[in-house]
Amino acid sequence: MMKLLNKIINLKKVFTRPISLFAFSCIVSLGTLLLYNIPFLNYVAENSNESTSGKIFLVASLLVIMLVLHFMLTYLAVYCLRIVGRILLAIFAIINATAVYFIVTYSVMINATTIENVFNTRYSEASGFFSWSLWLFILLCGVVPAVYCLLRPVVYGKAKKLGICCGVSLVIVIVVGLLNISQTLWISQHDTELGGLIQPWSYVANTGRVISFSQNEQAEEIKLPDGTIADNDKAVVVLVIGESARKANFQLYGYKRDTNPLLSKRKDLKVFEATSCATYTTAGTKAILEPKNSGDLYELLPNYAFRTGADVVWRTSNWGEPPIHIDEYVTDTDLADEYPDVEKNYDGILLAGLRERIESSKKNKVLIVLHTSTSHGPKYADKYPKEFEVYTPVAKNVEEGEKNIATLVNAYDNTIRYTDYLLDNVINTLHDMTEWKSAMIFISDHGESLGENKIFMHGLPMKLAPKVQYEIPFLVWTSEDFRDYKSDLPDVLEQHYIFHSVLNLLSIKSPAYDKDFDIFK
Repeated sequence: MMKLLNKIINLKKVFTRPISLFAFSCIVSLGTLLLYNIPFLNYVAENSNESTSGKIFLVASLLVIMLVLHFMLTYLAVYCLRIVGRILLAIFAIINATAVYFIVTYSVMINATTIENVFNTRYSEASGFFSWSLWLFILLCGVVPAVYCLLRPVVYGKAKKLGICCGVSLVIVIVVGLLNISQTLWISQHDTELGGLIQPWSYVANTGRVISFSQNEQAEEIKLPDGTIADNDKAVVVLVIGESARKANFQLYGYKRDTNPLLSKRKDLKVFEATSCATYTTAGTKAILEPKNSGDLYELLPNYAFRTGADVVWRTSNWGEPPIHIDEYVTDTDLADEYPDVEKNYDGILLAGLRERIESSKKNKVLIVLHTSTSHGPKYADKYPKEFEVYTPVAKNVEEGEKNIATLVNAYDNTIRYTDYLLDNVINTLHDMTEWKSAMIFISDHGESLGENKIFMHGLPMKLAPKVQYEIPFLVWTSEDFRDYKSDLPDVLEQHYIFHSVLNLLSIKSPAYDKDFDIFK
């Protein structure tokens, strides 16, 4: 017992004994490399087109550069900022651990899109990722190193030594970089992947990019030319924006399972091949609502239709859409308060009182947008009522589904069956409103990965994303004699067809209308 006590005391002395800032920076640099940057080095080793000896040299060179840069920046931060520098190191350790967990578990890359998704994610969805394995990983690989950075006594030394260390570090980085000058082309070709895997630079740089993008965004949308409503016919369009619904799991597109038992029986439903313009909600939803593909923020469909004189309603259980400037923006919580007898935990709440709302309109042109969240992960099994749990067993979340992909697919397919029910319900509602010309359009913001090539969910850059993340369903129903479809449409449509097709359906004449992006005659 005394021996064990003495060992503990000796160990405590080791960690409480002051060390030089040089040694401290070496330890932190090595820990950053080993704990947080193995995925980066693995990517380099697996994707370099060099010979074995060339790969070894490249990986060794990157090891040296990363170690030296981390050492130099740690030395500078702690020497110049003292306790503030150590607090920053502690924060980086916890964020690094979180980032690496998601990189390893979900095969994500920490790019600007990922950071933007983090900023746009609500707690209710983010909590779906919480698990004991996540907390344990953050504790061991984040909190423990953070405590070390905060509490380890350090002798700061003199400024002269700081200058020498930083100078030598820069020379090493430059020399090793020059020795690998032939790798410039390969690095530029893989800059997105490399930048998304290296910690902490991935989220630091991309957070800066997102903030910069946000500041550069125009305060107001670019206004489109004024439009006019050409007739007084009663017409209503219900645009349903799906969430993470991928074409591959729709029976309507040839999927082997009966995921569309209701819609598949409809002879009057038009099924289009389509792709999304992005693999995450913010950009995908913007593409659905904007007149053309642009980095600028043009006036969106609901805003433009509202300004032109249509009655526009936005009902949502989701988030992340661009700015919506209309009088009636209604959340699922608002609807639950208004319709307390309707089940509030699923997207069916968005349909509550739909017919009554349309028929009570004082205008002849009505646009209803339903922004759903039906197939959003990681907890697919929480997105539908239990009577729609046809495929079993189901994984509770993506992390559990990694161990048995079939259970994850079961849960996801159940969300598609629930989507089938919701869309059929909308069509039946519109079909019975014989005094109105009506249309239902369903299109997804993006697709979803369900473990193919060990990739889950969505959000990969388009040039890296598998097709299941951008091949999406595009379904259209119209009442009899409302509009005829074009016969010469492209084989695959994009999301921008929505804007111009809806203008046609609402009889909105506008210079912004492009007949080449309209599915109707």
